[in-house]
Amino acid sequence: MTLRVLVADDQEIVRTGLATILGAQDGIEVVAEAVDGRDAVEQARRLRPDVCLLDVRMPRMDGIEATRLLAGPDVADPMAVVVVTTFDLDDYVYGALQAGARGFLLKDCGPQVLAHAVRAAADGGSLVAPTVTTRLLRAYATRDDPRSPTSPLTEREEDVLLAVARGLTNHEVAAELHVSLSTVKTHLGSLMLKLAVRNRVELALWAYQTRRLD
Repeated sequence: MTLRVLVADDQEIVRTGLATILGAQDGIEVVAEAVDGRDAVEQARRLRPDVCLLDVRMPRMDGIEATRLLAGPDVADPMAVVVVTTFDLDDYVYGALQAGARGFLLKDCGPQVLAHAVRAAADGGSLVAPTVTTRLLRAYATRDDPRSPTSPLTEREEDVLLAVARGLTNHEVAAELHVSLSTVKTHLGSLMLKLAVRNRVELALWAYQTRRLD
């Protein structure tokens, strides 16, 4: 299946570069390029791409607000959003994650990581660039008090939670825990329900907040 992607960045050279890199990947098609956040929201709502790749700092509407409108808690049918930033510990990134982004990456990440970010988001929002993720989550895990689960986590749910927080994809979690892919997805659904979170990034943040990862 070909993944349809929208790329939004106010700098033409960056936007064109991202679109060119993604367009050269097997199974990925760039269906739209947006010049700012408002343009991204309008095109995304009309075209319904599989993944929206949004810059953080854009005119008229920044990537945080665009993310909130496309993937926030009040969106009935949220889209997969990956945030792109120049700085790996940018306050805007944390805001975007809170707004519903499934992941983030740096603009200098390289073609392979960029393509992986898109595929991961389309596959349920796997964390991208674990070293960057770790630094960001450590920096912001103390900002909010962790919510209590509606019921205790099972031992296997704890295993899946830690694997996801380390940045593993569903397939990697299944291989590491020697379970089926459907079993991983079942545990993920149960975790999100118990913790009242929307995506894997929020699961990872909760793992750091509760000191399950150091």
